[in-house]
Amino acid sequence: MALLVQKYGGTSVGTTERIEAVAKKIKKFKDSGDDVVIVVSAMSGETNRLLSLSGSITEEPAGRELDVLLSTGEQVTIALLSMALNKISCPSKSYTGGQVRIQTDSAHTKARIVDIDTQKLQLDLASGFVVVVAGFQGVDIDGNLTTLGRGGSDTTAVALAAVLEAEECQIYTDVDGVYTTDPRVVDSARRMDEVTFEEMIEMASLGSKVLQIRAVEFAAKYNVPLRVLSSFKDGPGTLITIDRGNEMERVAFNRDEAKSTVVGVPDIPEIAS
Repeated sequence: MALLVQKYGGTSVGTTERIEAVAKKIKKFKDSGDDVVIVVSAMSGETNRLLSLSGSITEEPAGRELDVLLSTGEQVTIALLSMALNKISCPSKSYTGGQVRIQTDSAHTKARIVDIDTQKLQLDLASGFVVVVAGFQGVDIDGNLTTLGRGGSDTTAVALAAVLEAEECQIYTDVDGVYTTDPRVVDSARRMDEVTFEEMIEMASLGSKVLQIRAVEFAAKYNVPLRVLSSFKDGPGTLITIDRGNEMERVAFNRDEAKSTVVGVPDIPEIAS
């Protein structure tokens, strides 16, 4: 038996069919004896839709009201996933960030987590429930809804894994691990079994979009083992932790950069420059 925190991104829960598939995957862990806390993002495209709605009203919305709007995306997903879990006889409860009491500072649209009250979660886990928590959001000391900014759901998952002392924080996405470079661009890219936090932070800074730097830094600070896995196929994924026993070459990929080589330039002062 283990306590696992699993995070499912927007593509993993992009349709009701995918949500039901995620529910079946979660039930397998529960049936094997694991306790599971789930963190979900909004359904794929939903945050952009909400931003578009906001933009149709005003180009400069108040941060407080924008957070109220954007936080609804994850609220839809947690309810649907809990419904799907209960439907297949896997008892589940859903919570918004405010209901859990994920307390943040008051920096709207880019809030930082200050504290998490785990009492409700621990009582539910002890009672056999799968707990589904909305990522990306919390509340400040005055009870105002806040959002955590880019990569916020990953950060929520890592923070919950830290305070609950979970065995692993598993990030489910549309790729089956961390590769030496983008496998969609370079056919010879290799999936790595393990990487260190430091290496993952460097890769993220160089263009790897598998995990946000903020979440990896949080995991490194509190020594939370991270594992990147695919929602759509089985496999061991990539473990991100403190140390690795072997060295492997890796190159991150950034679509916003290109290299040009100029040949045939005479080696004459001022011409080359």
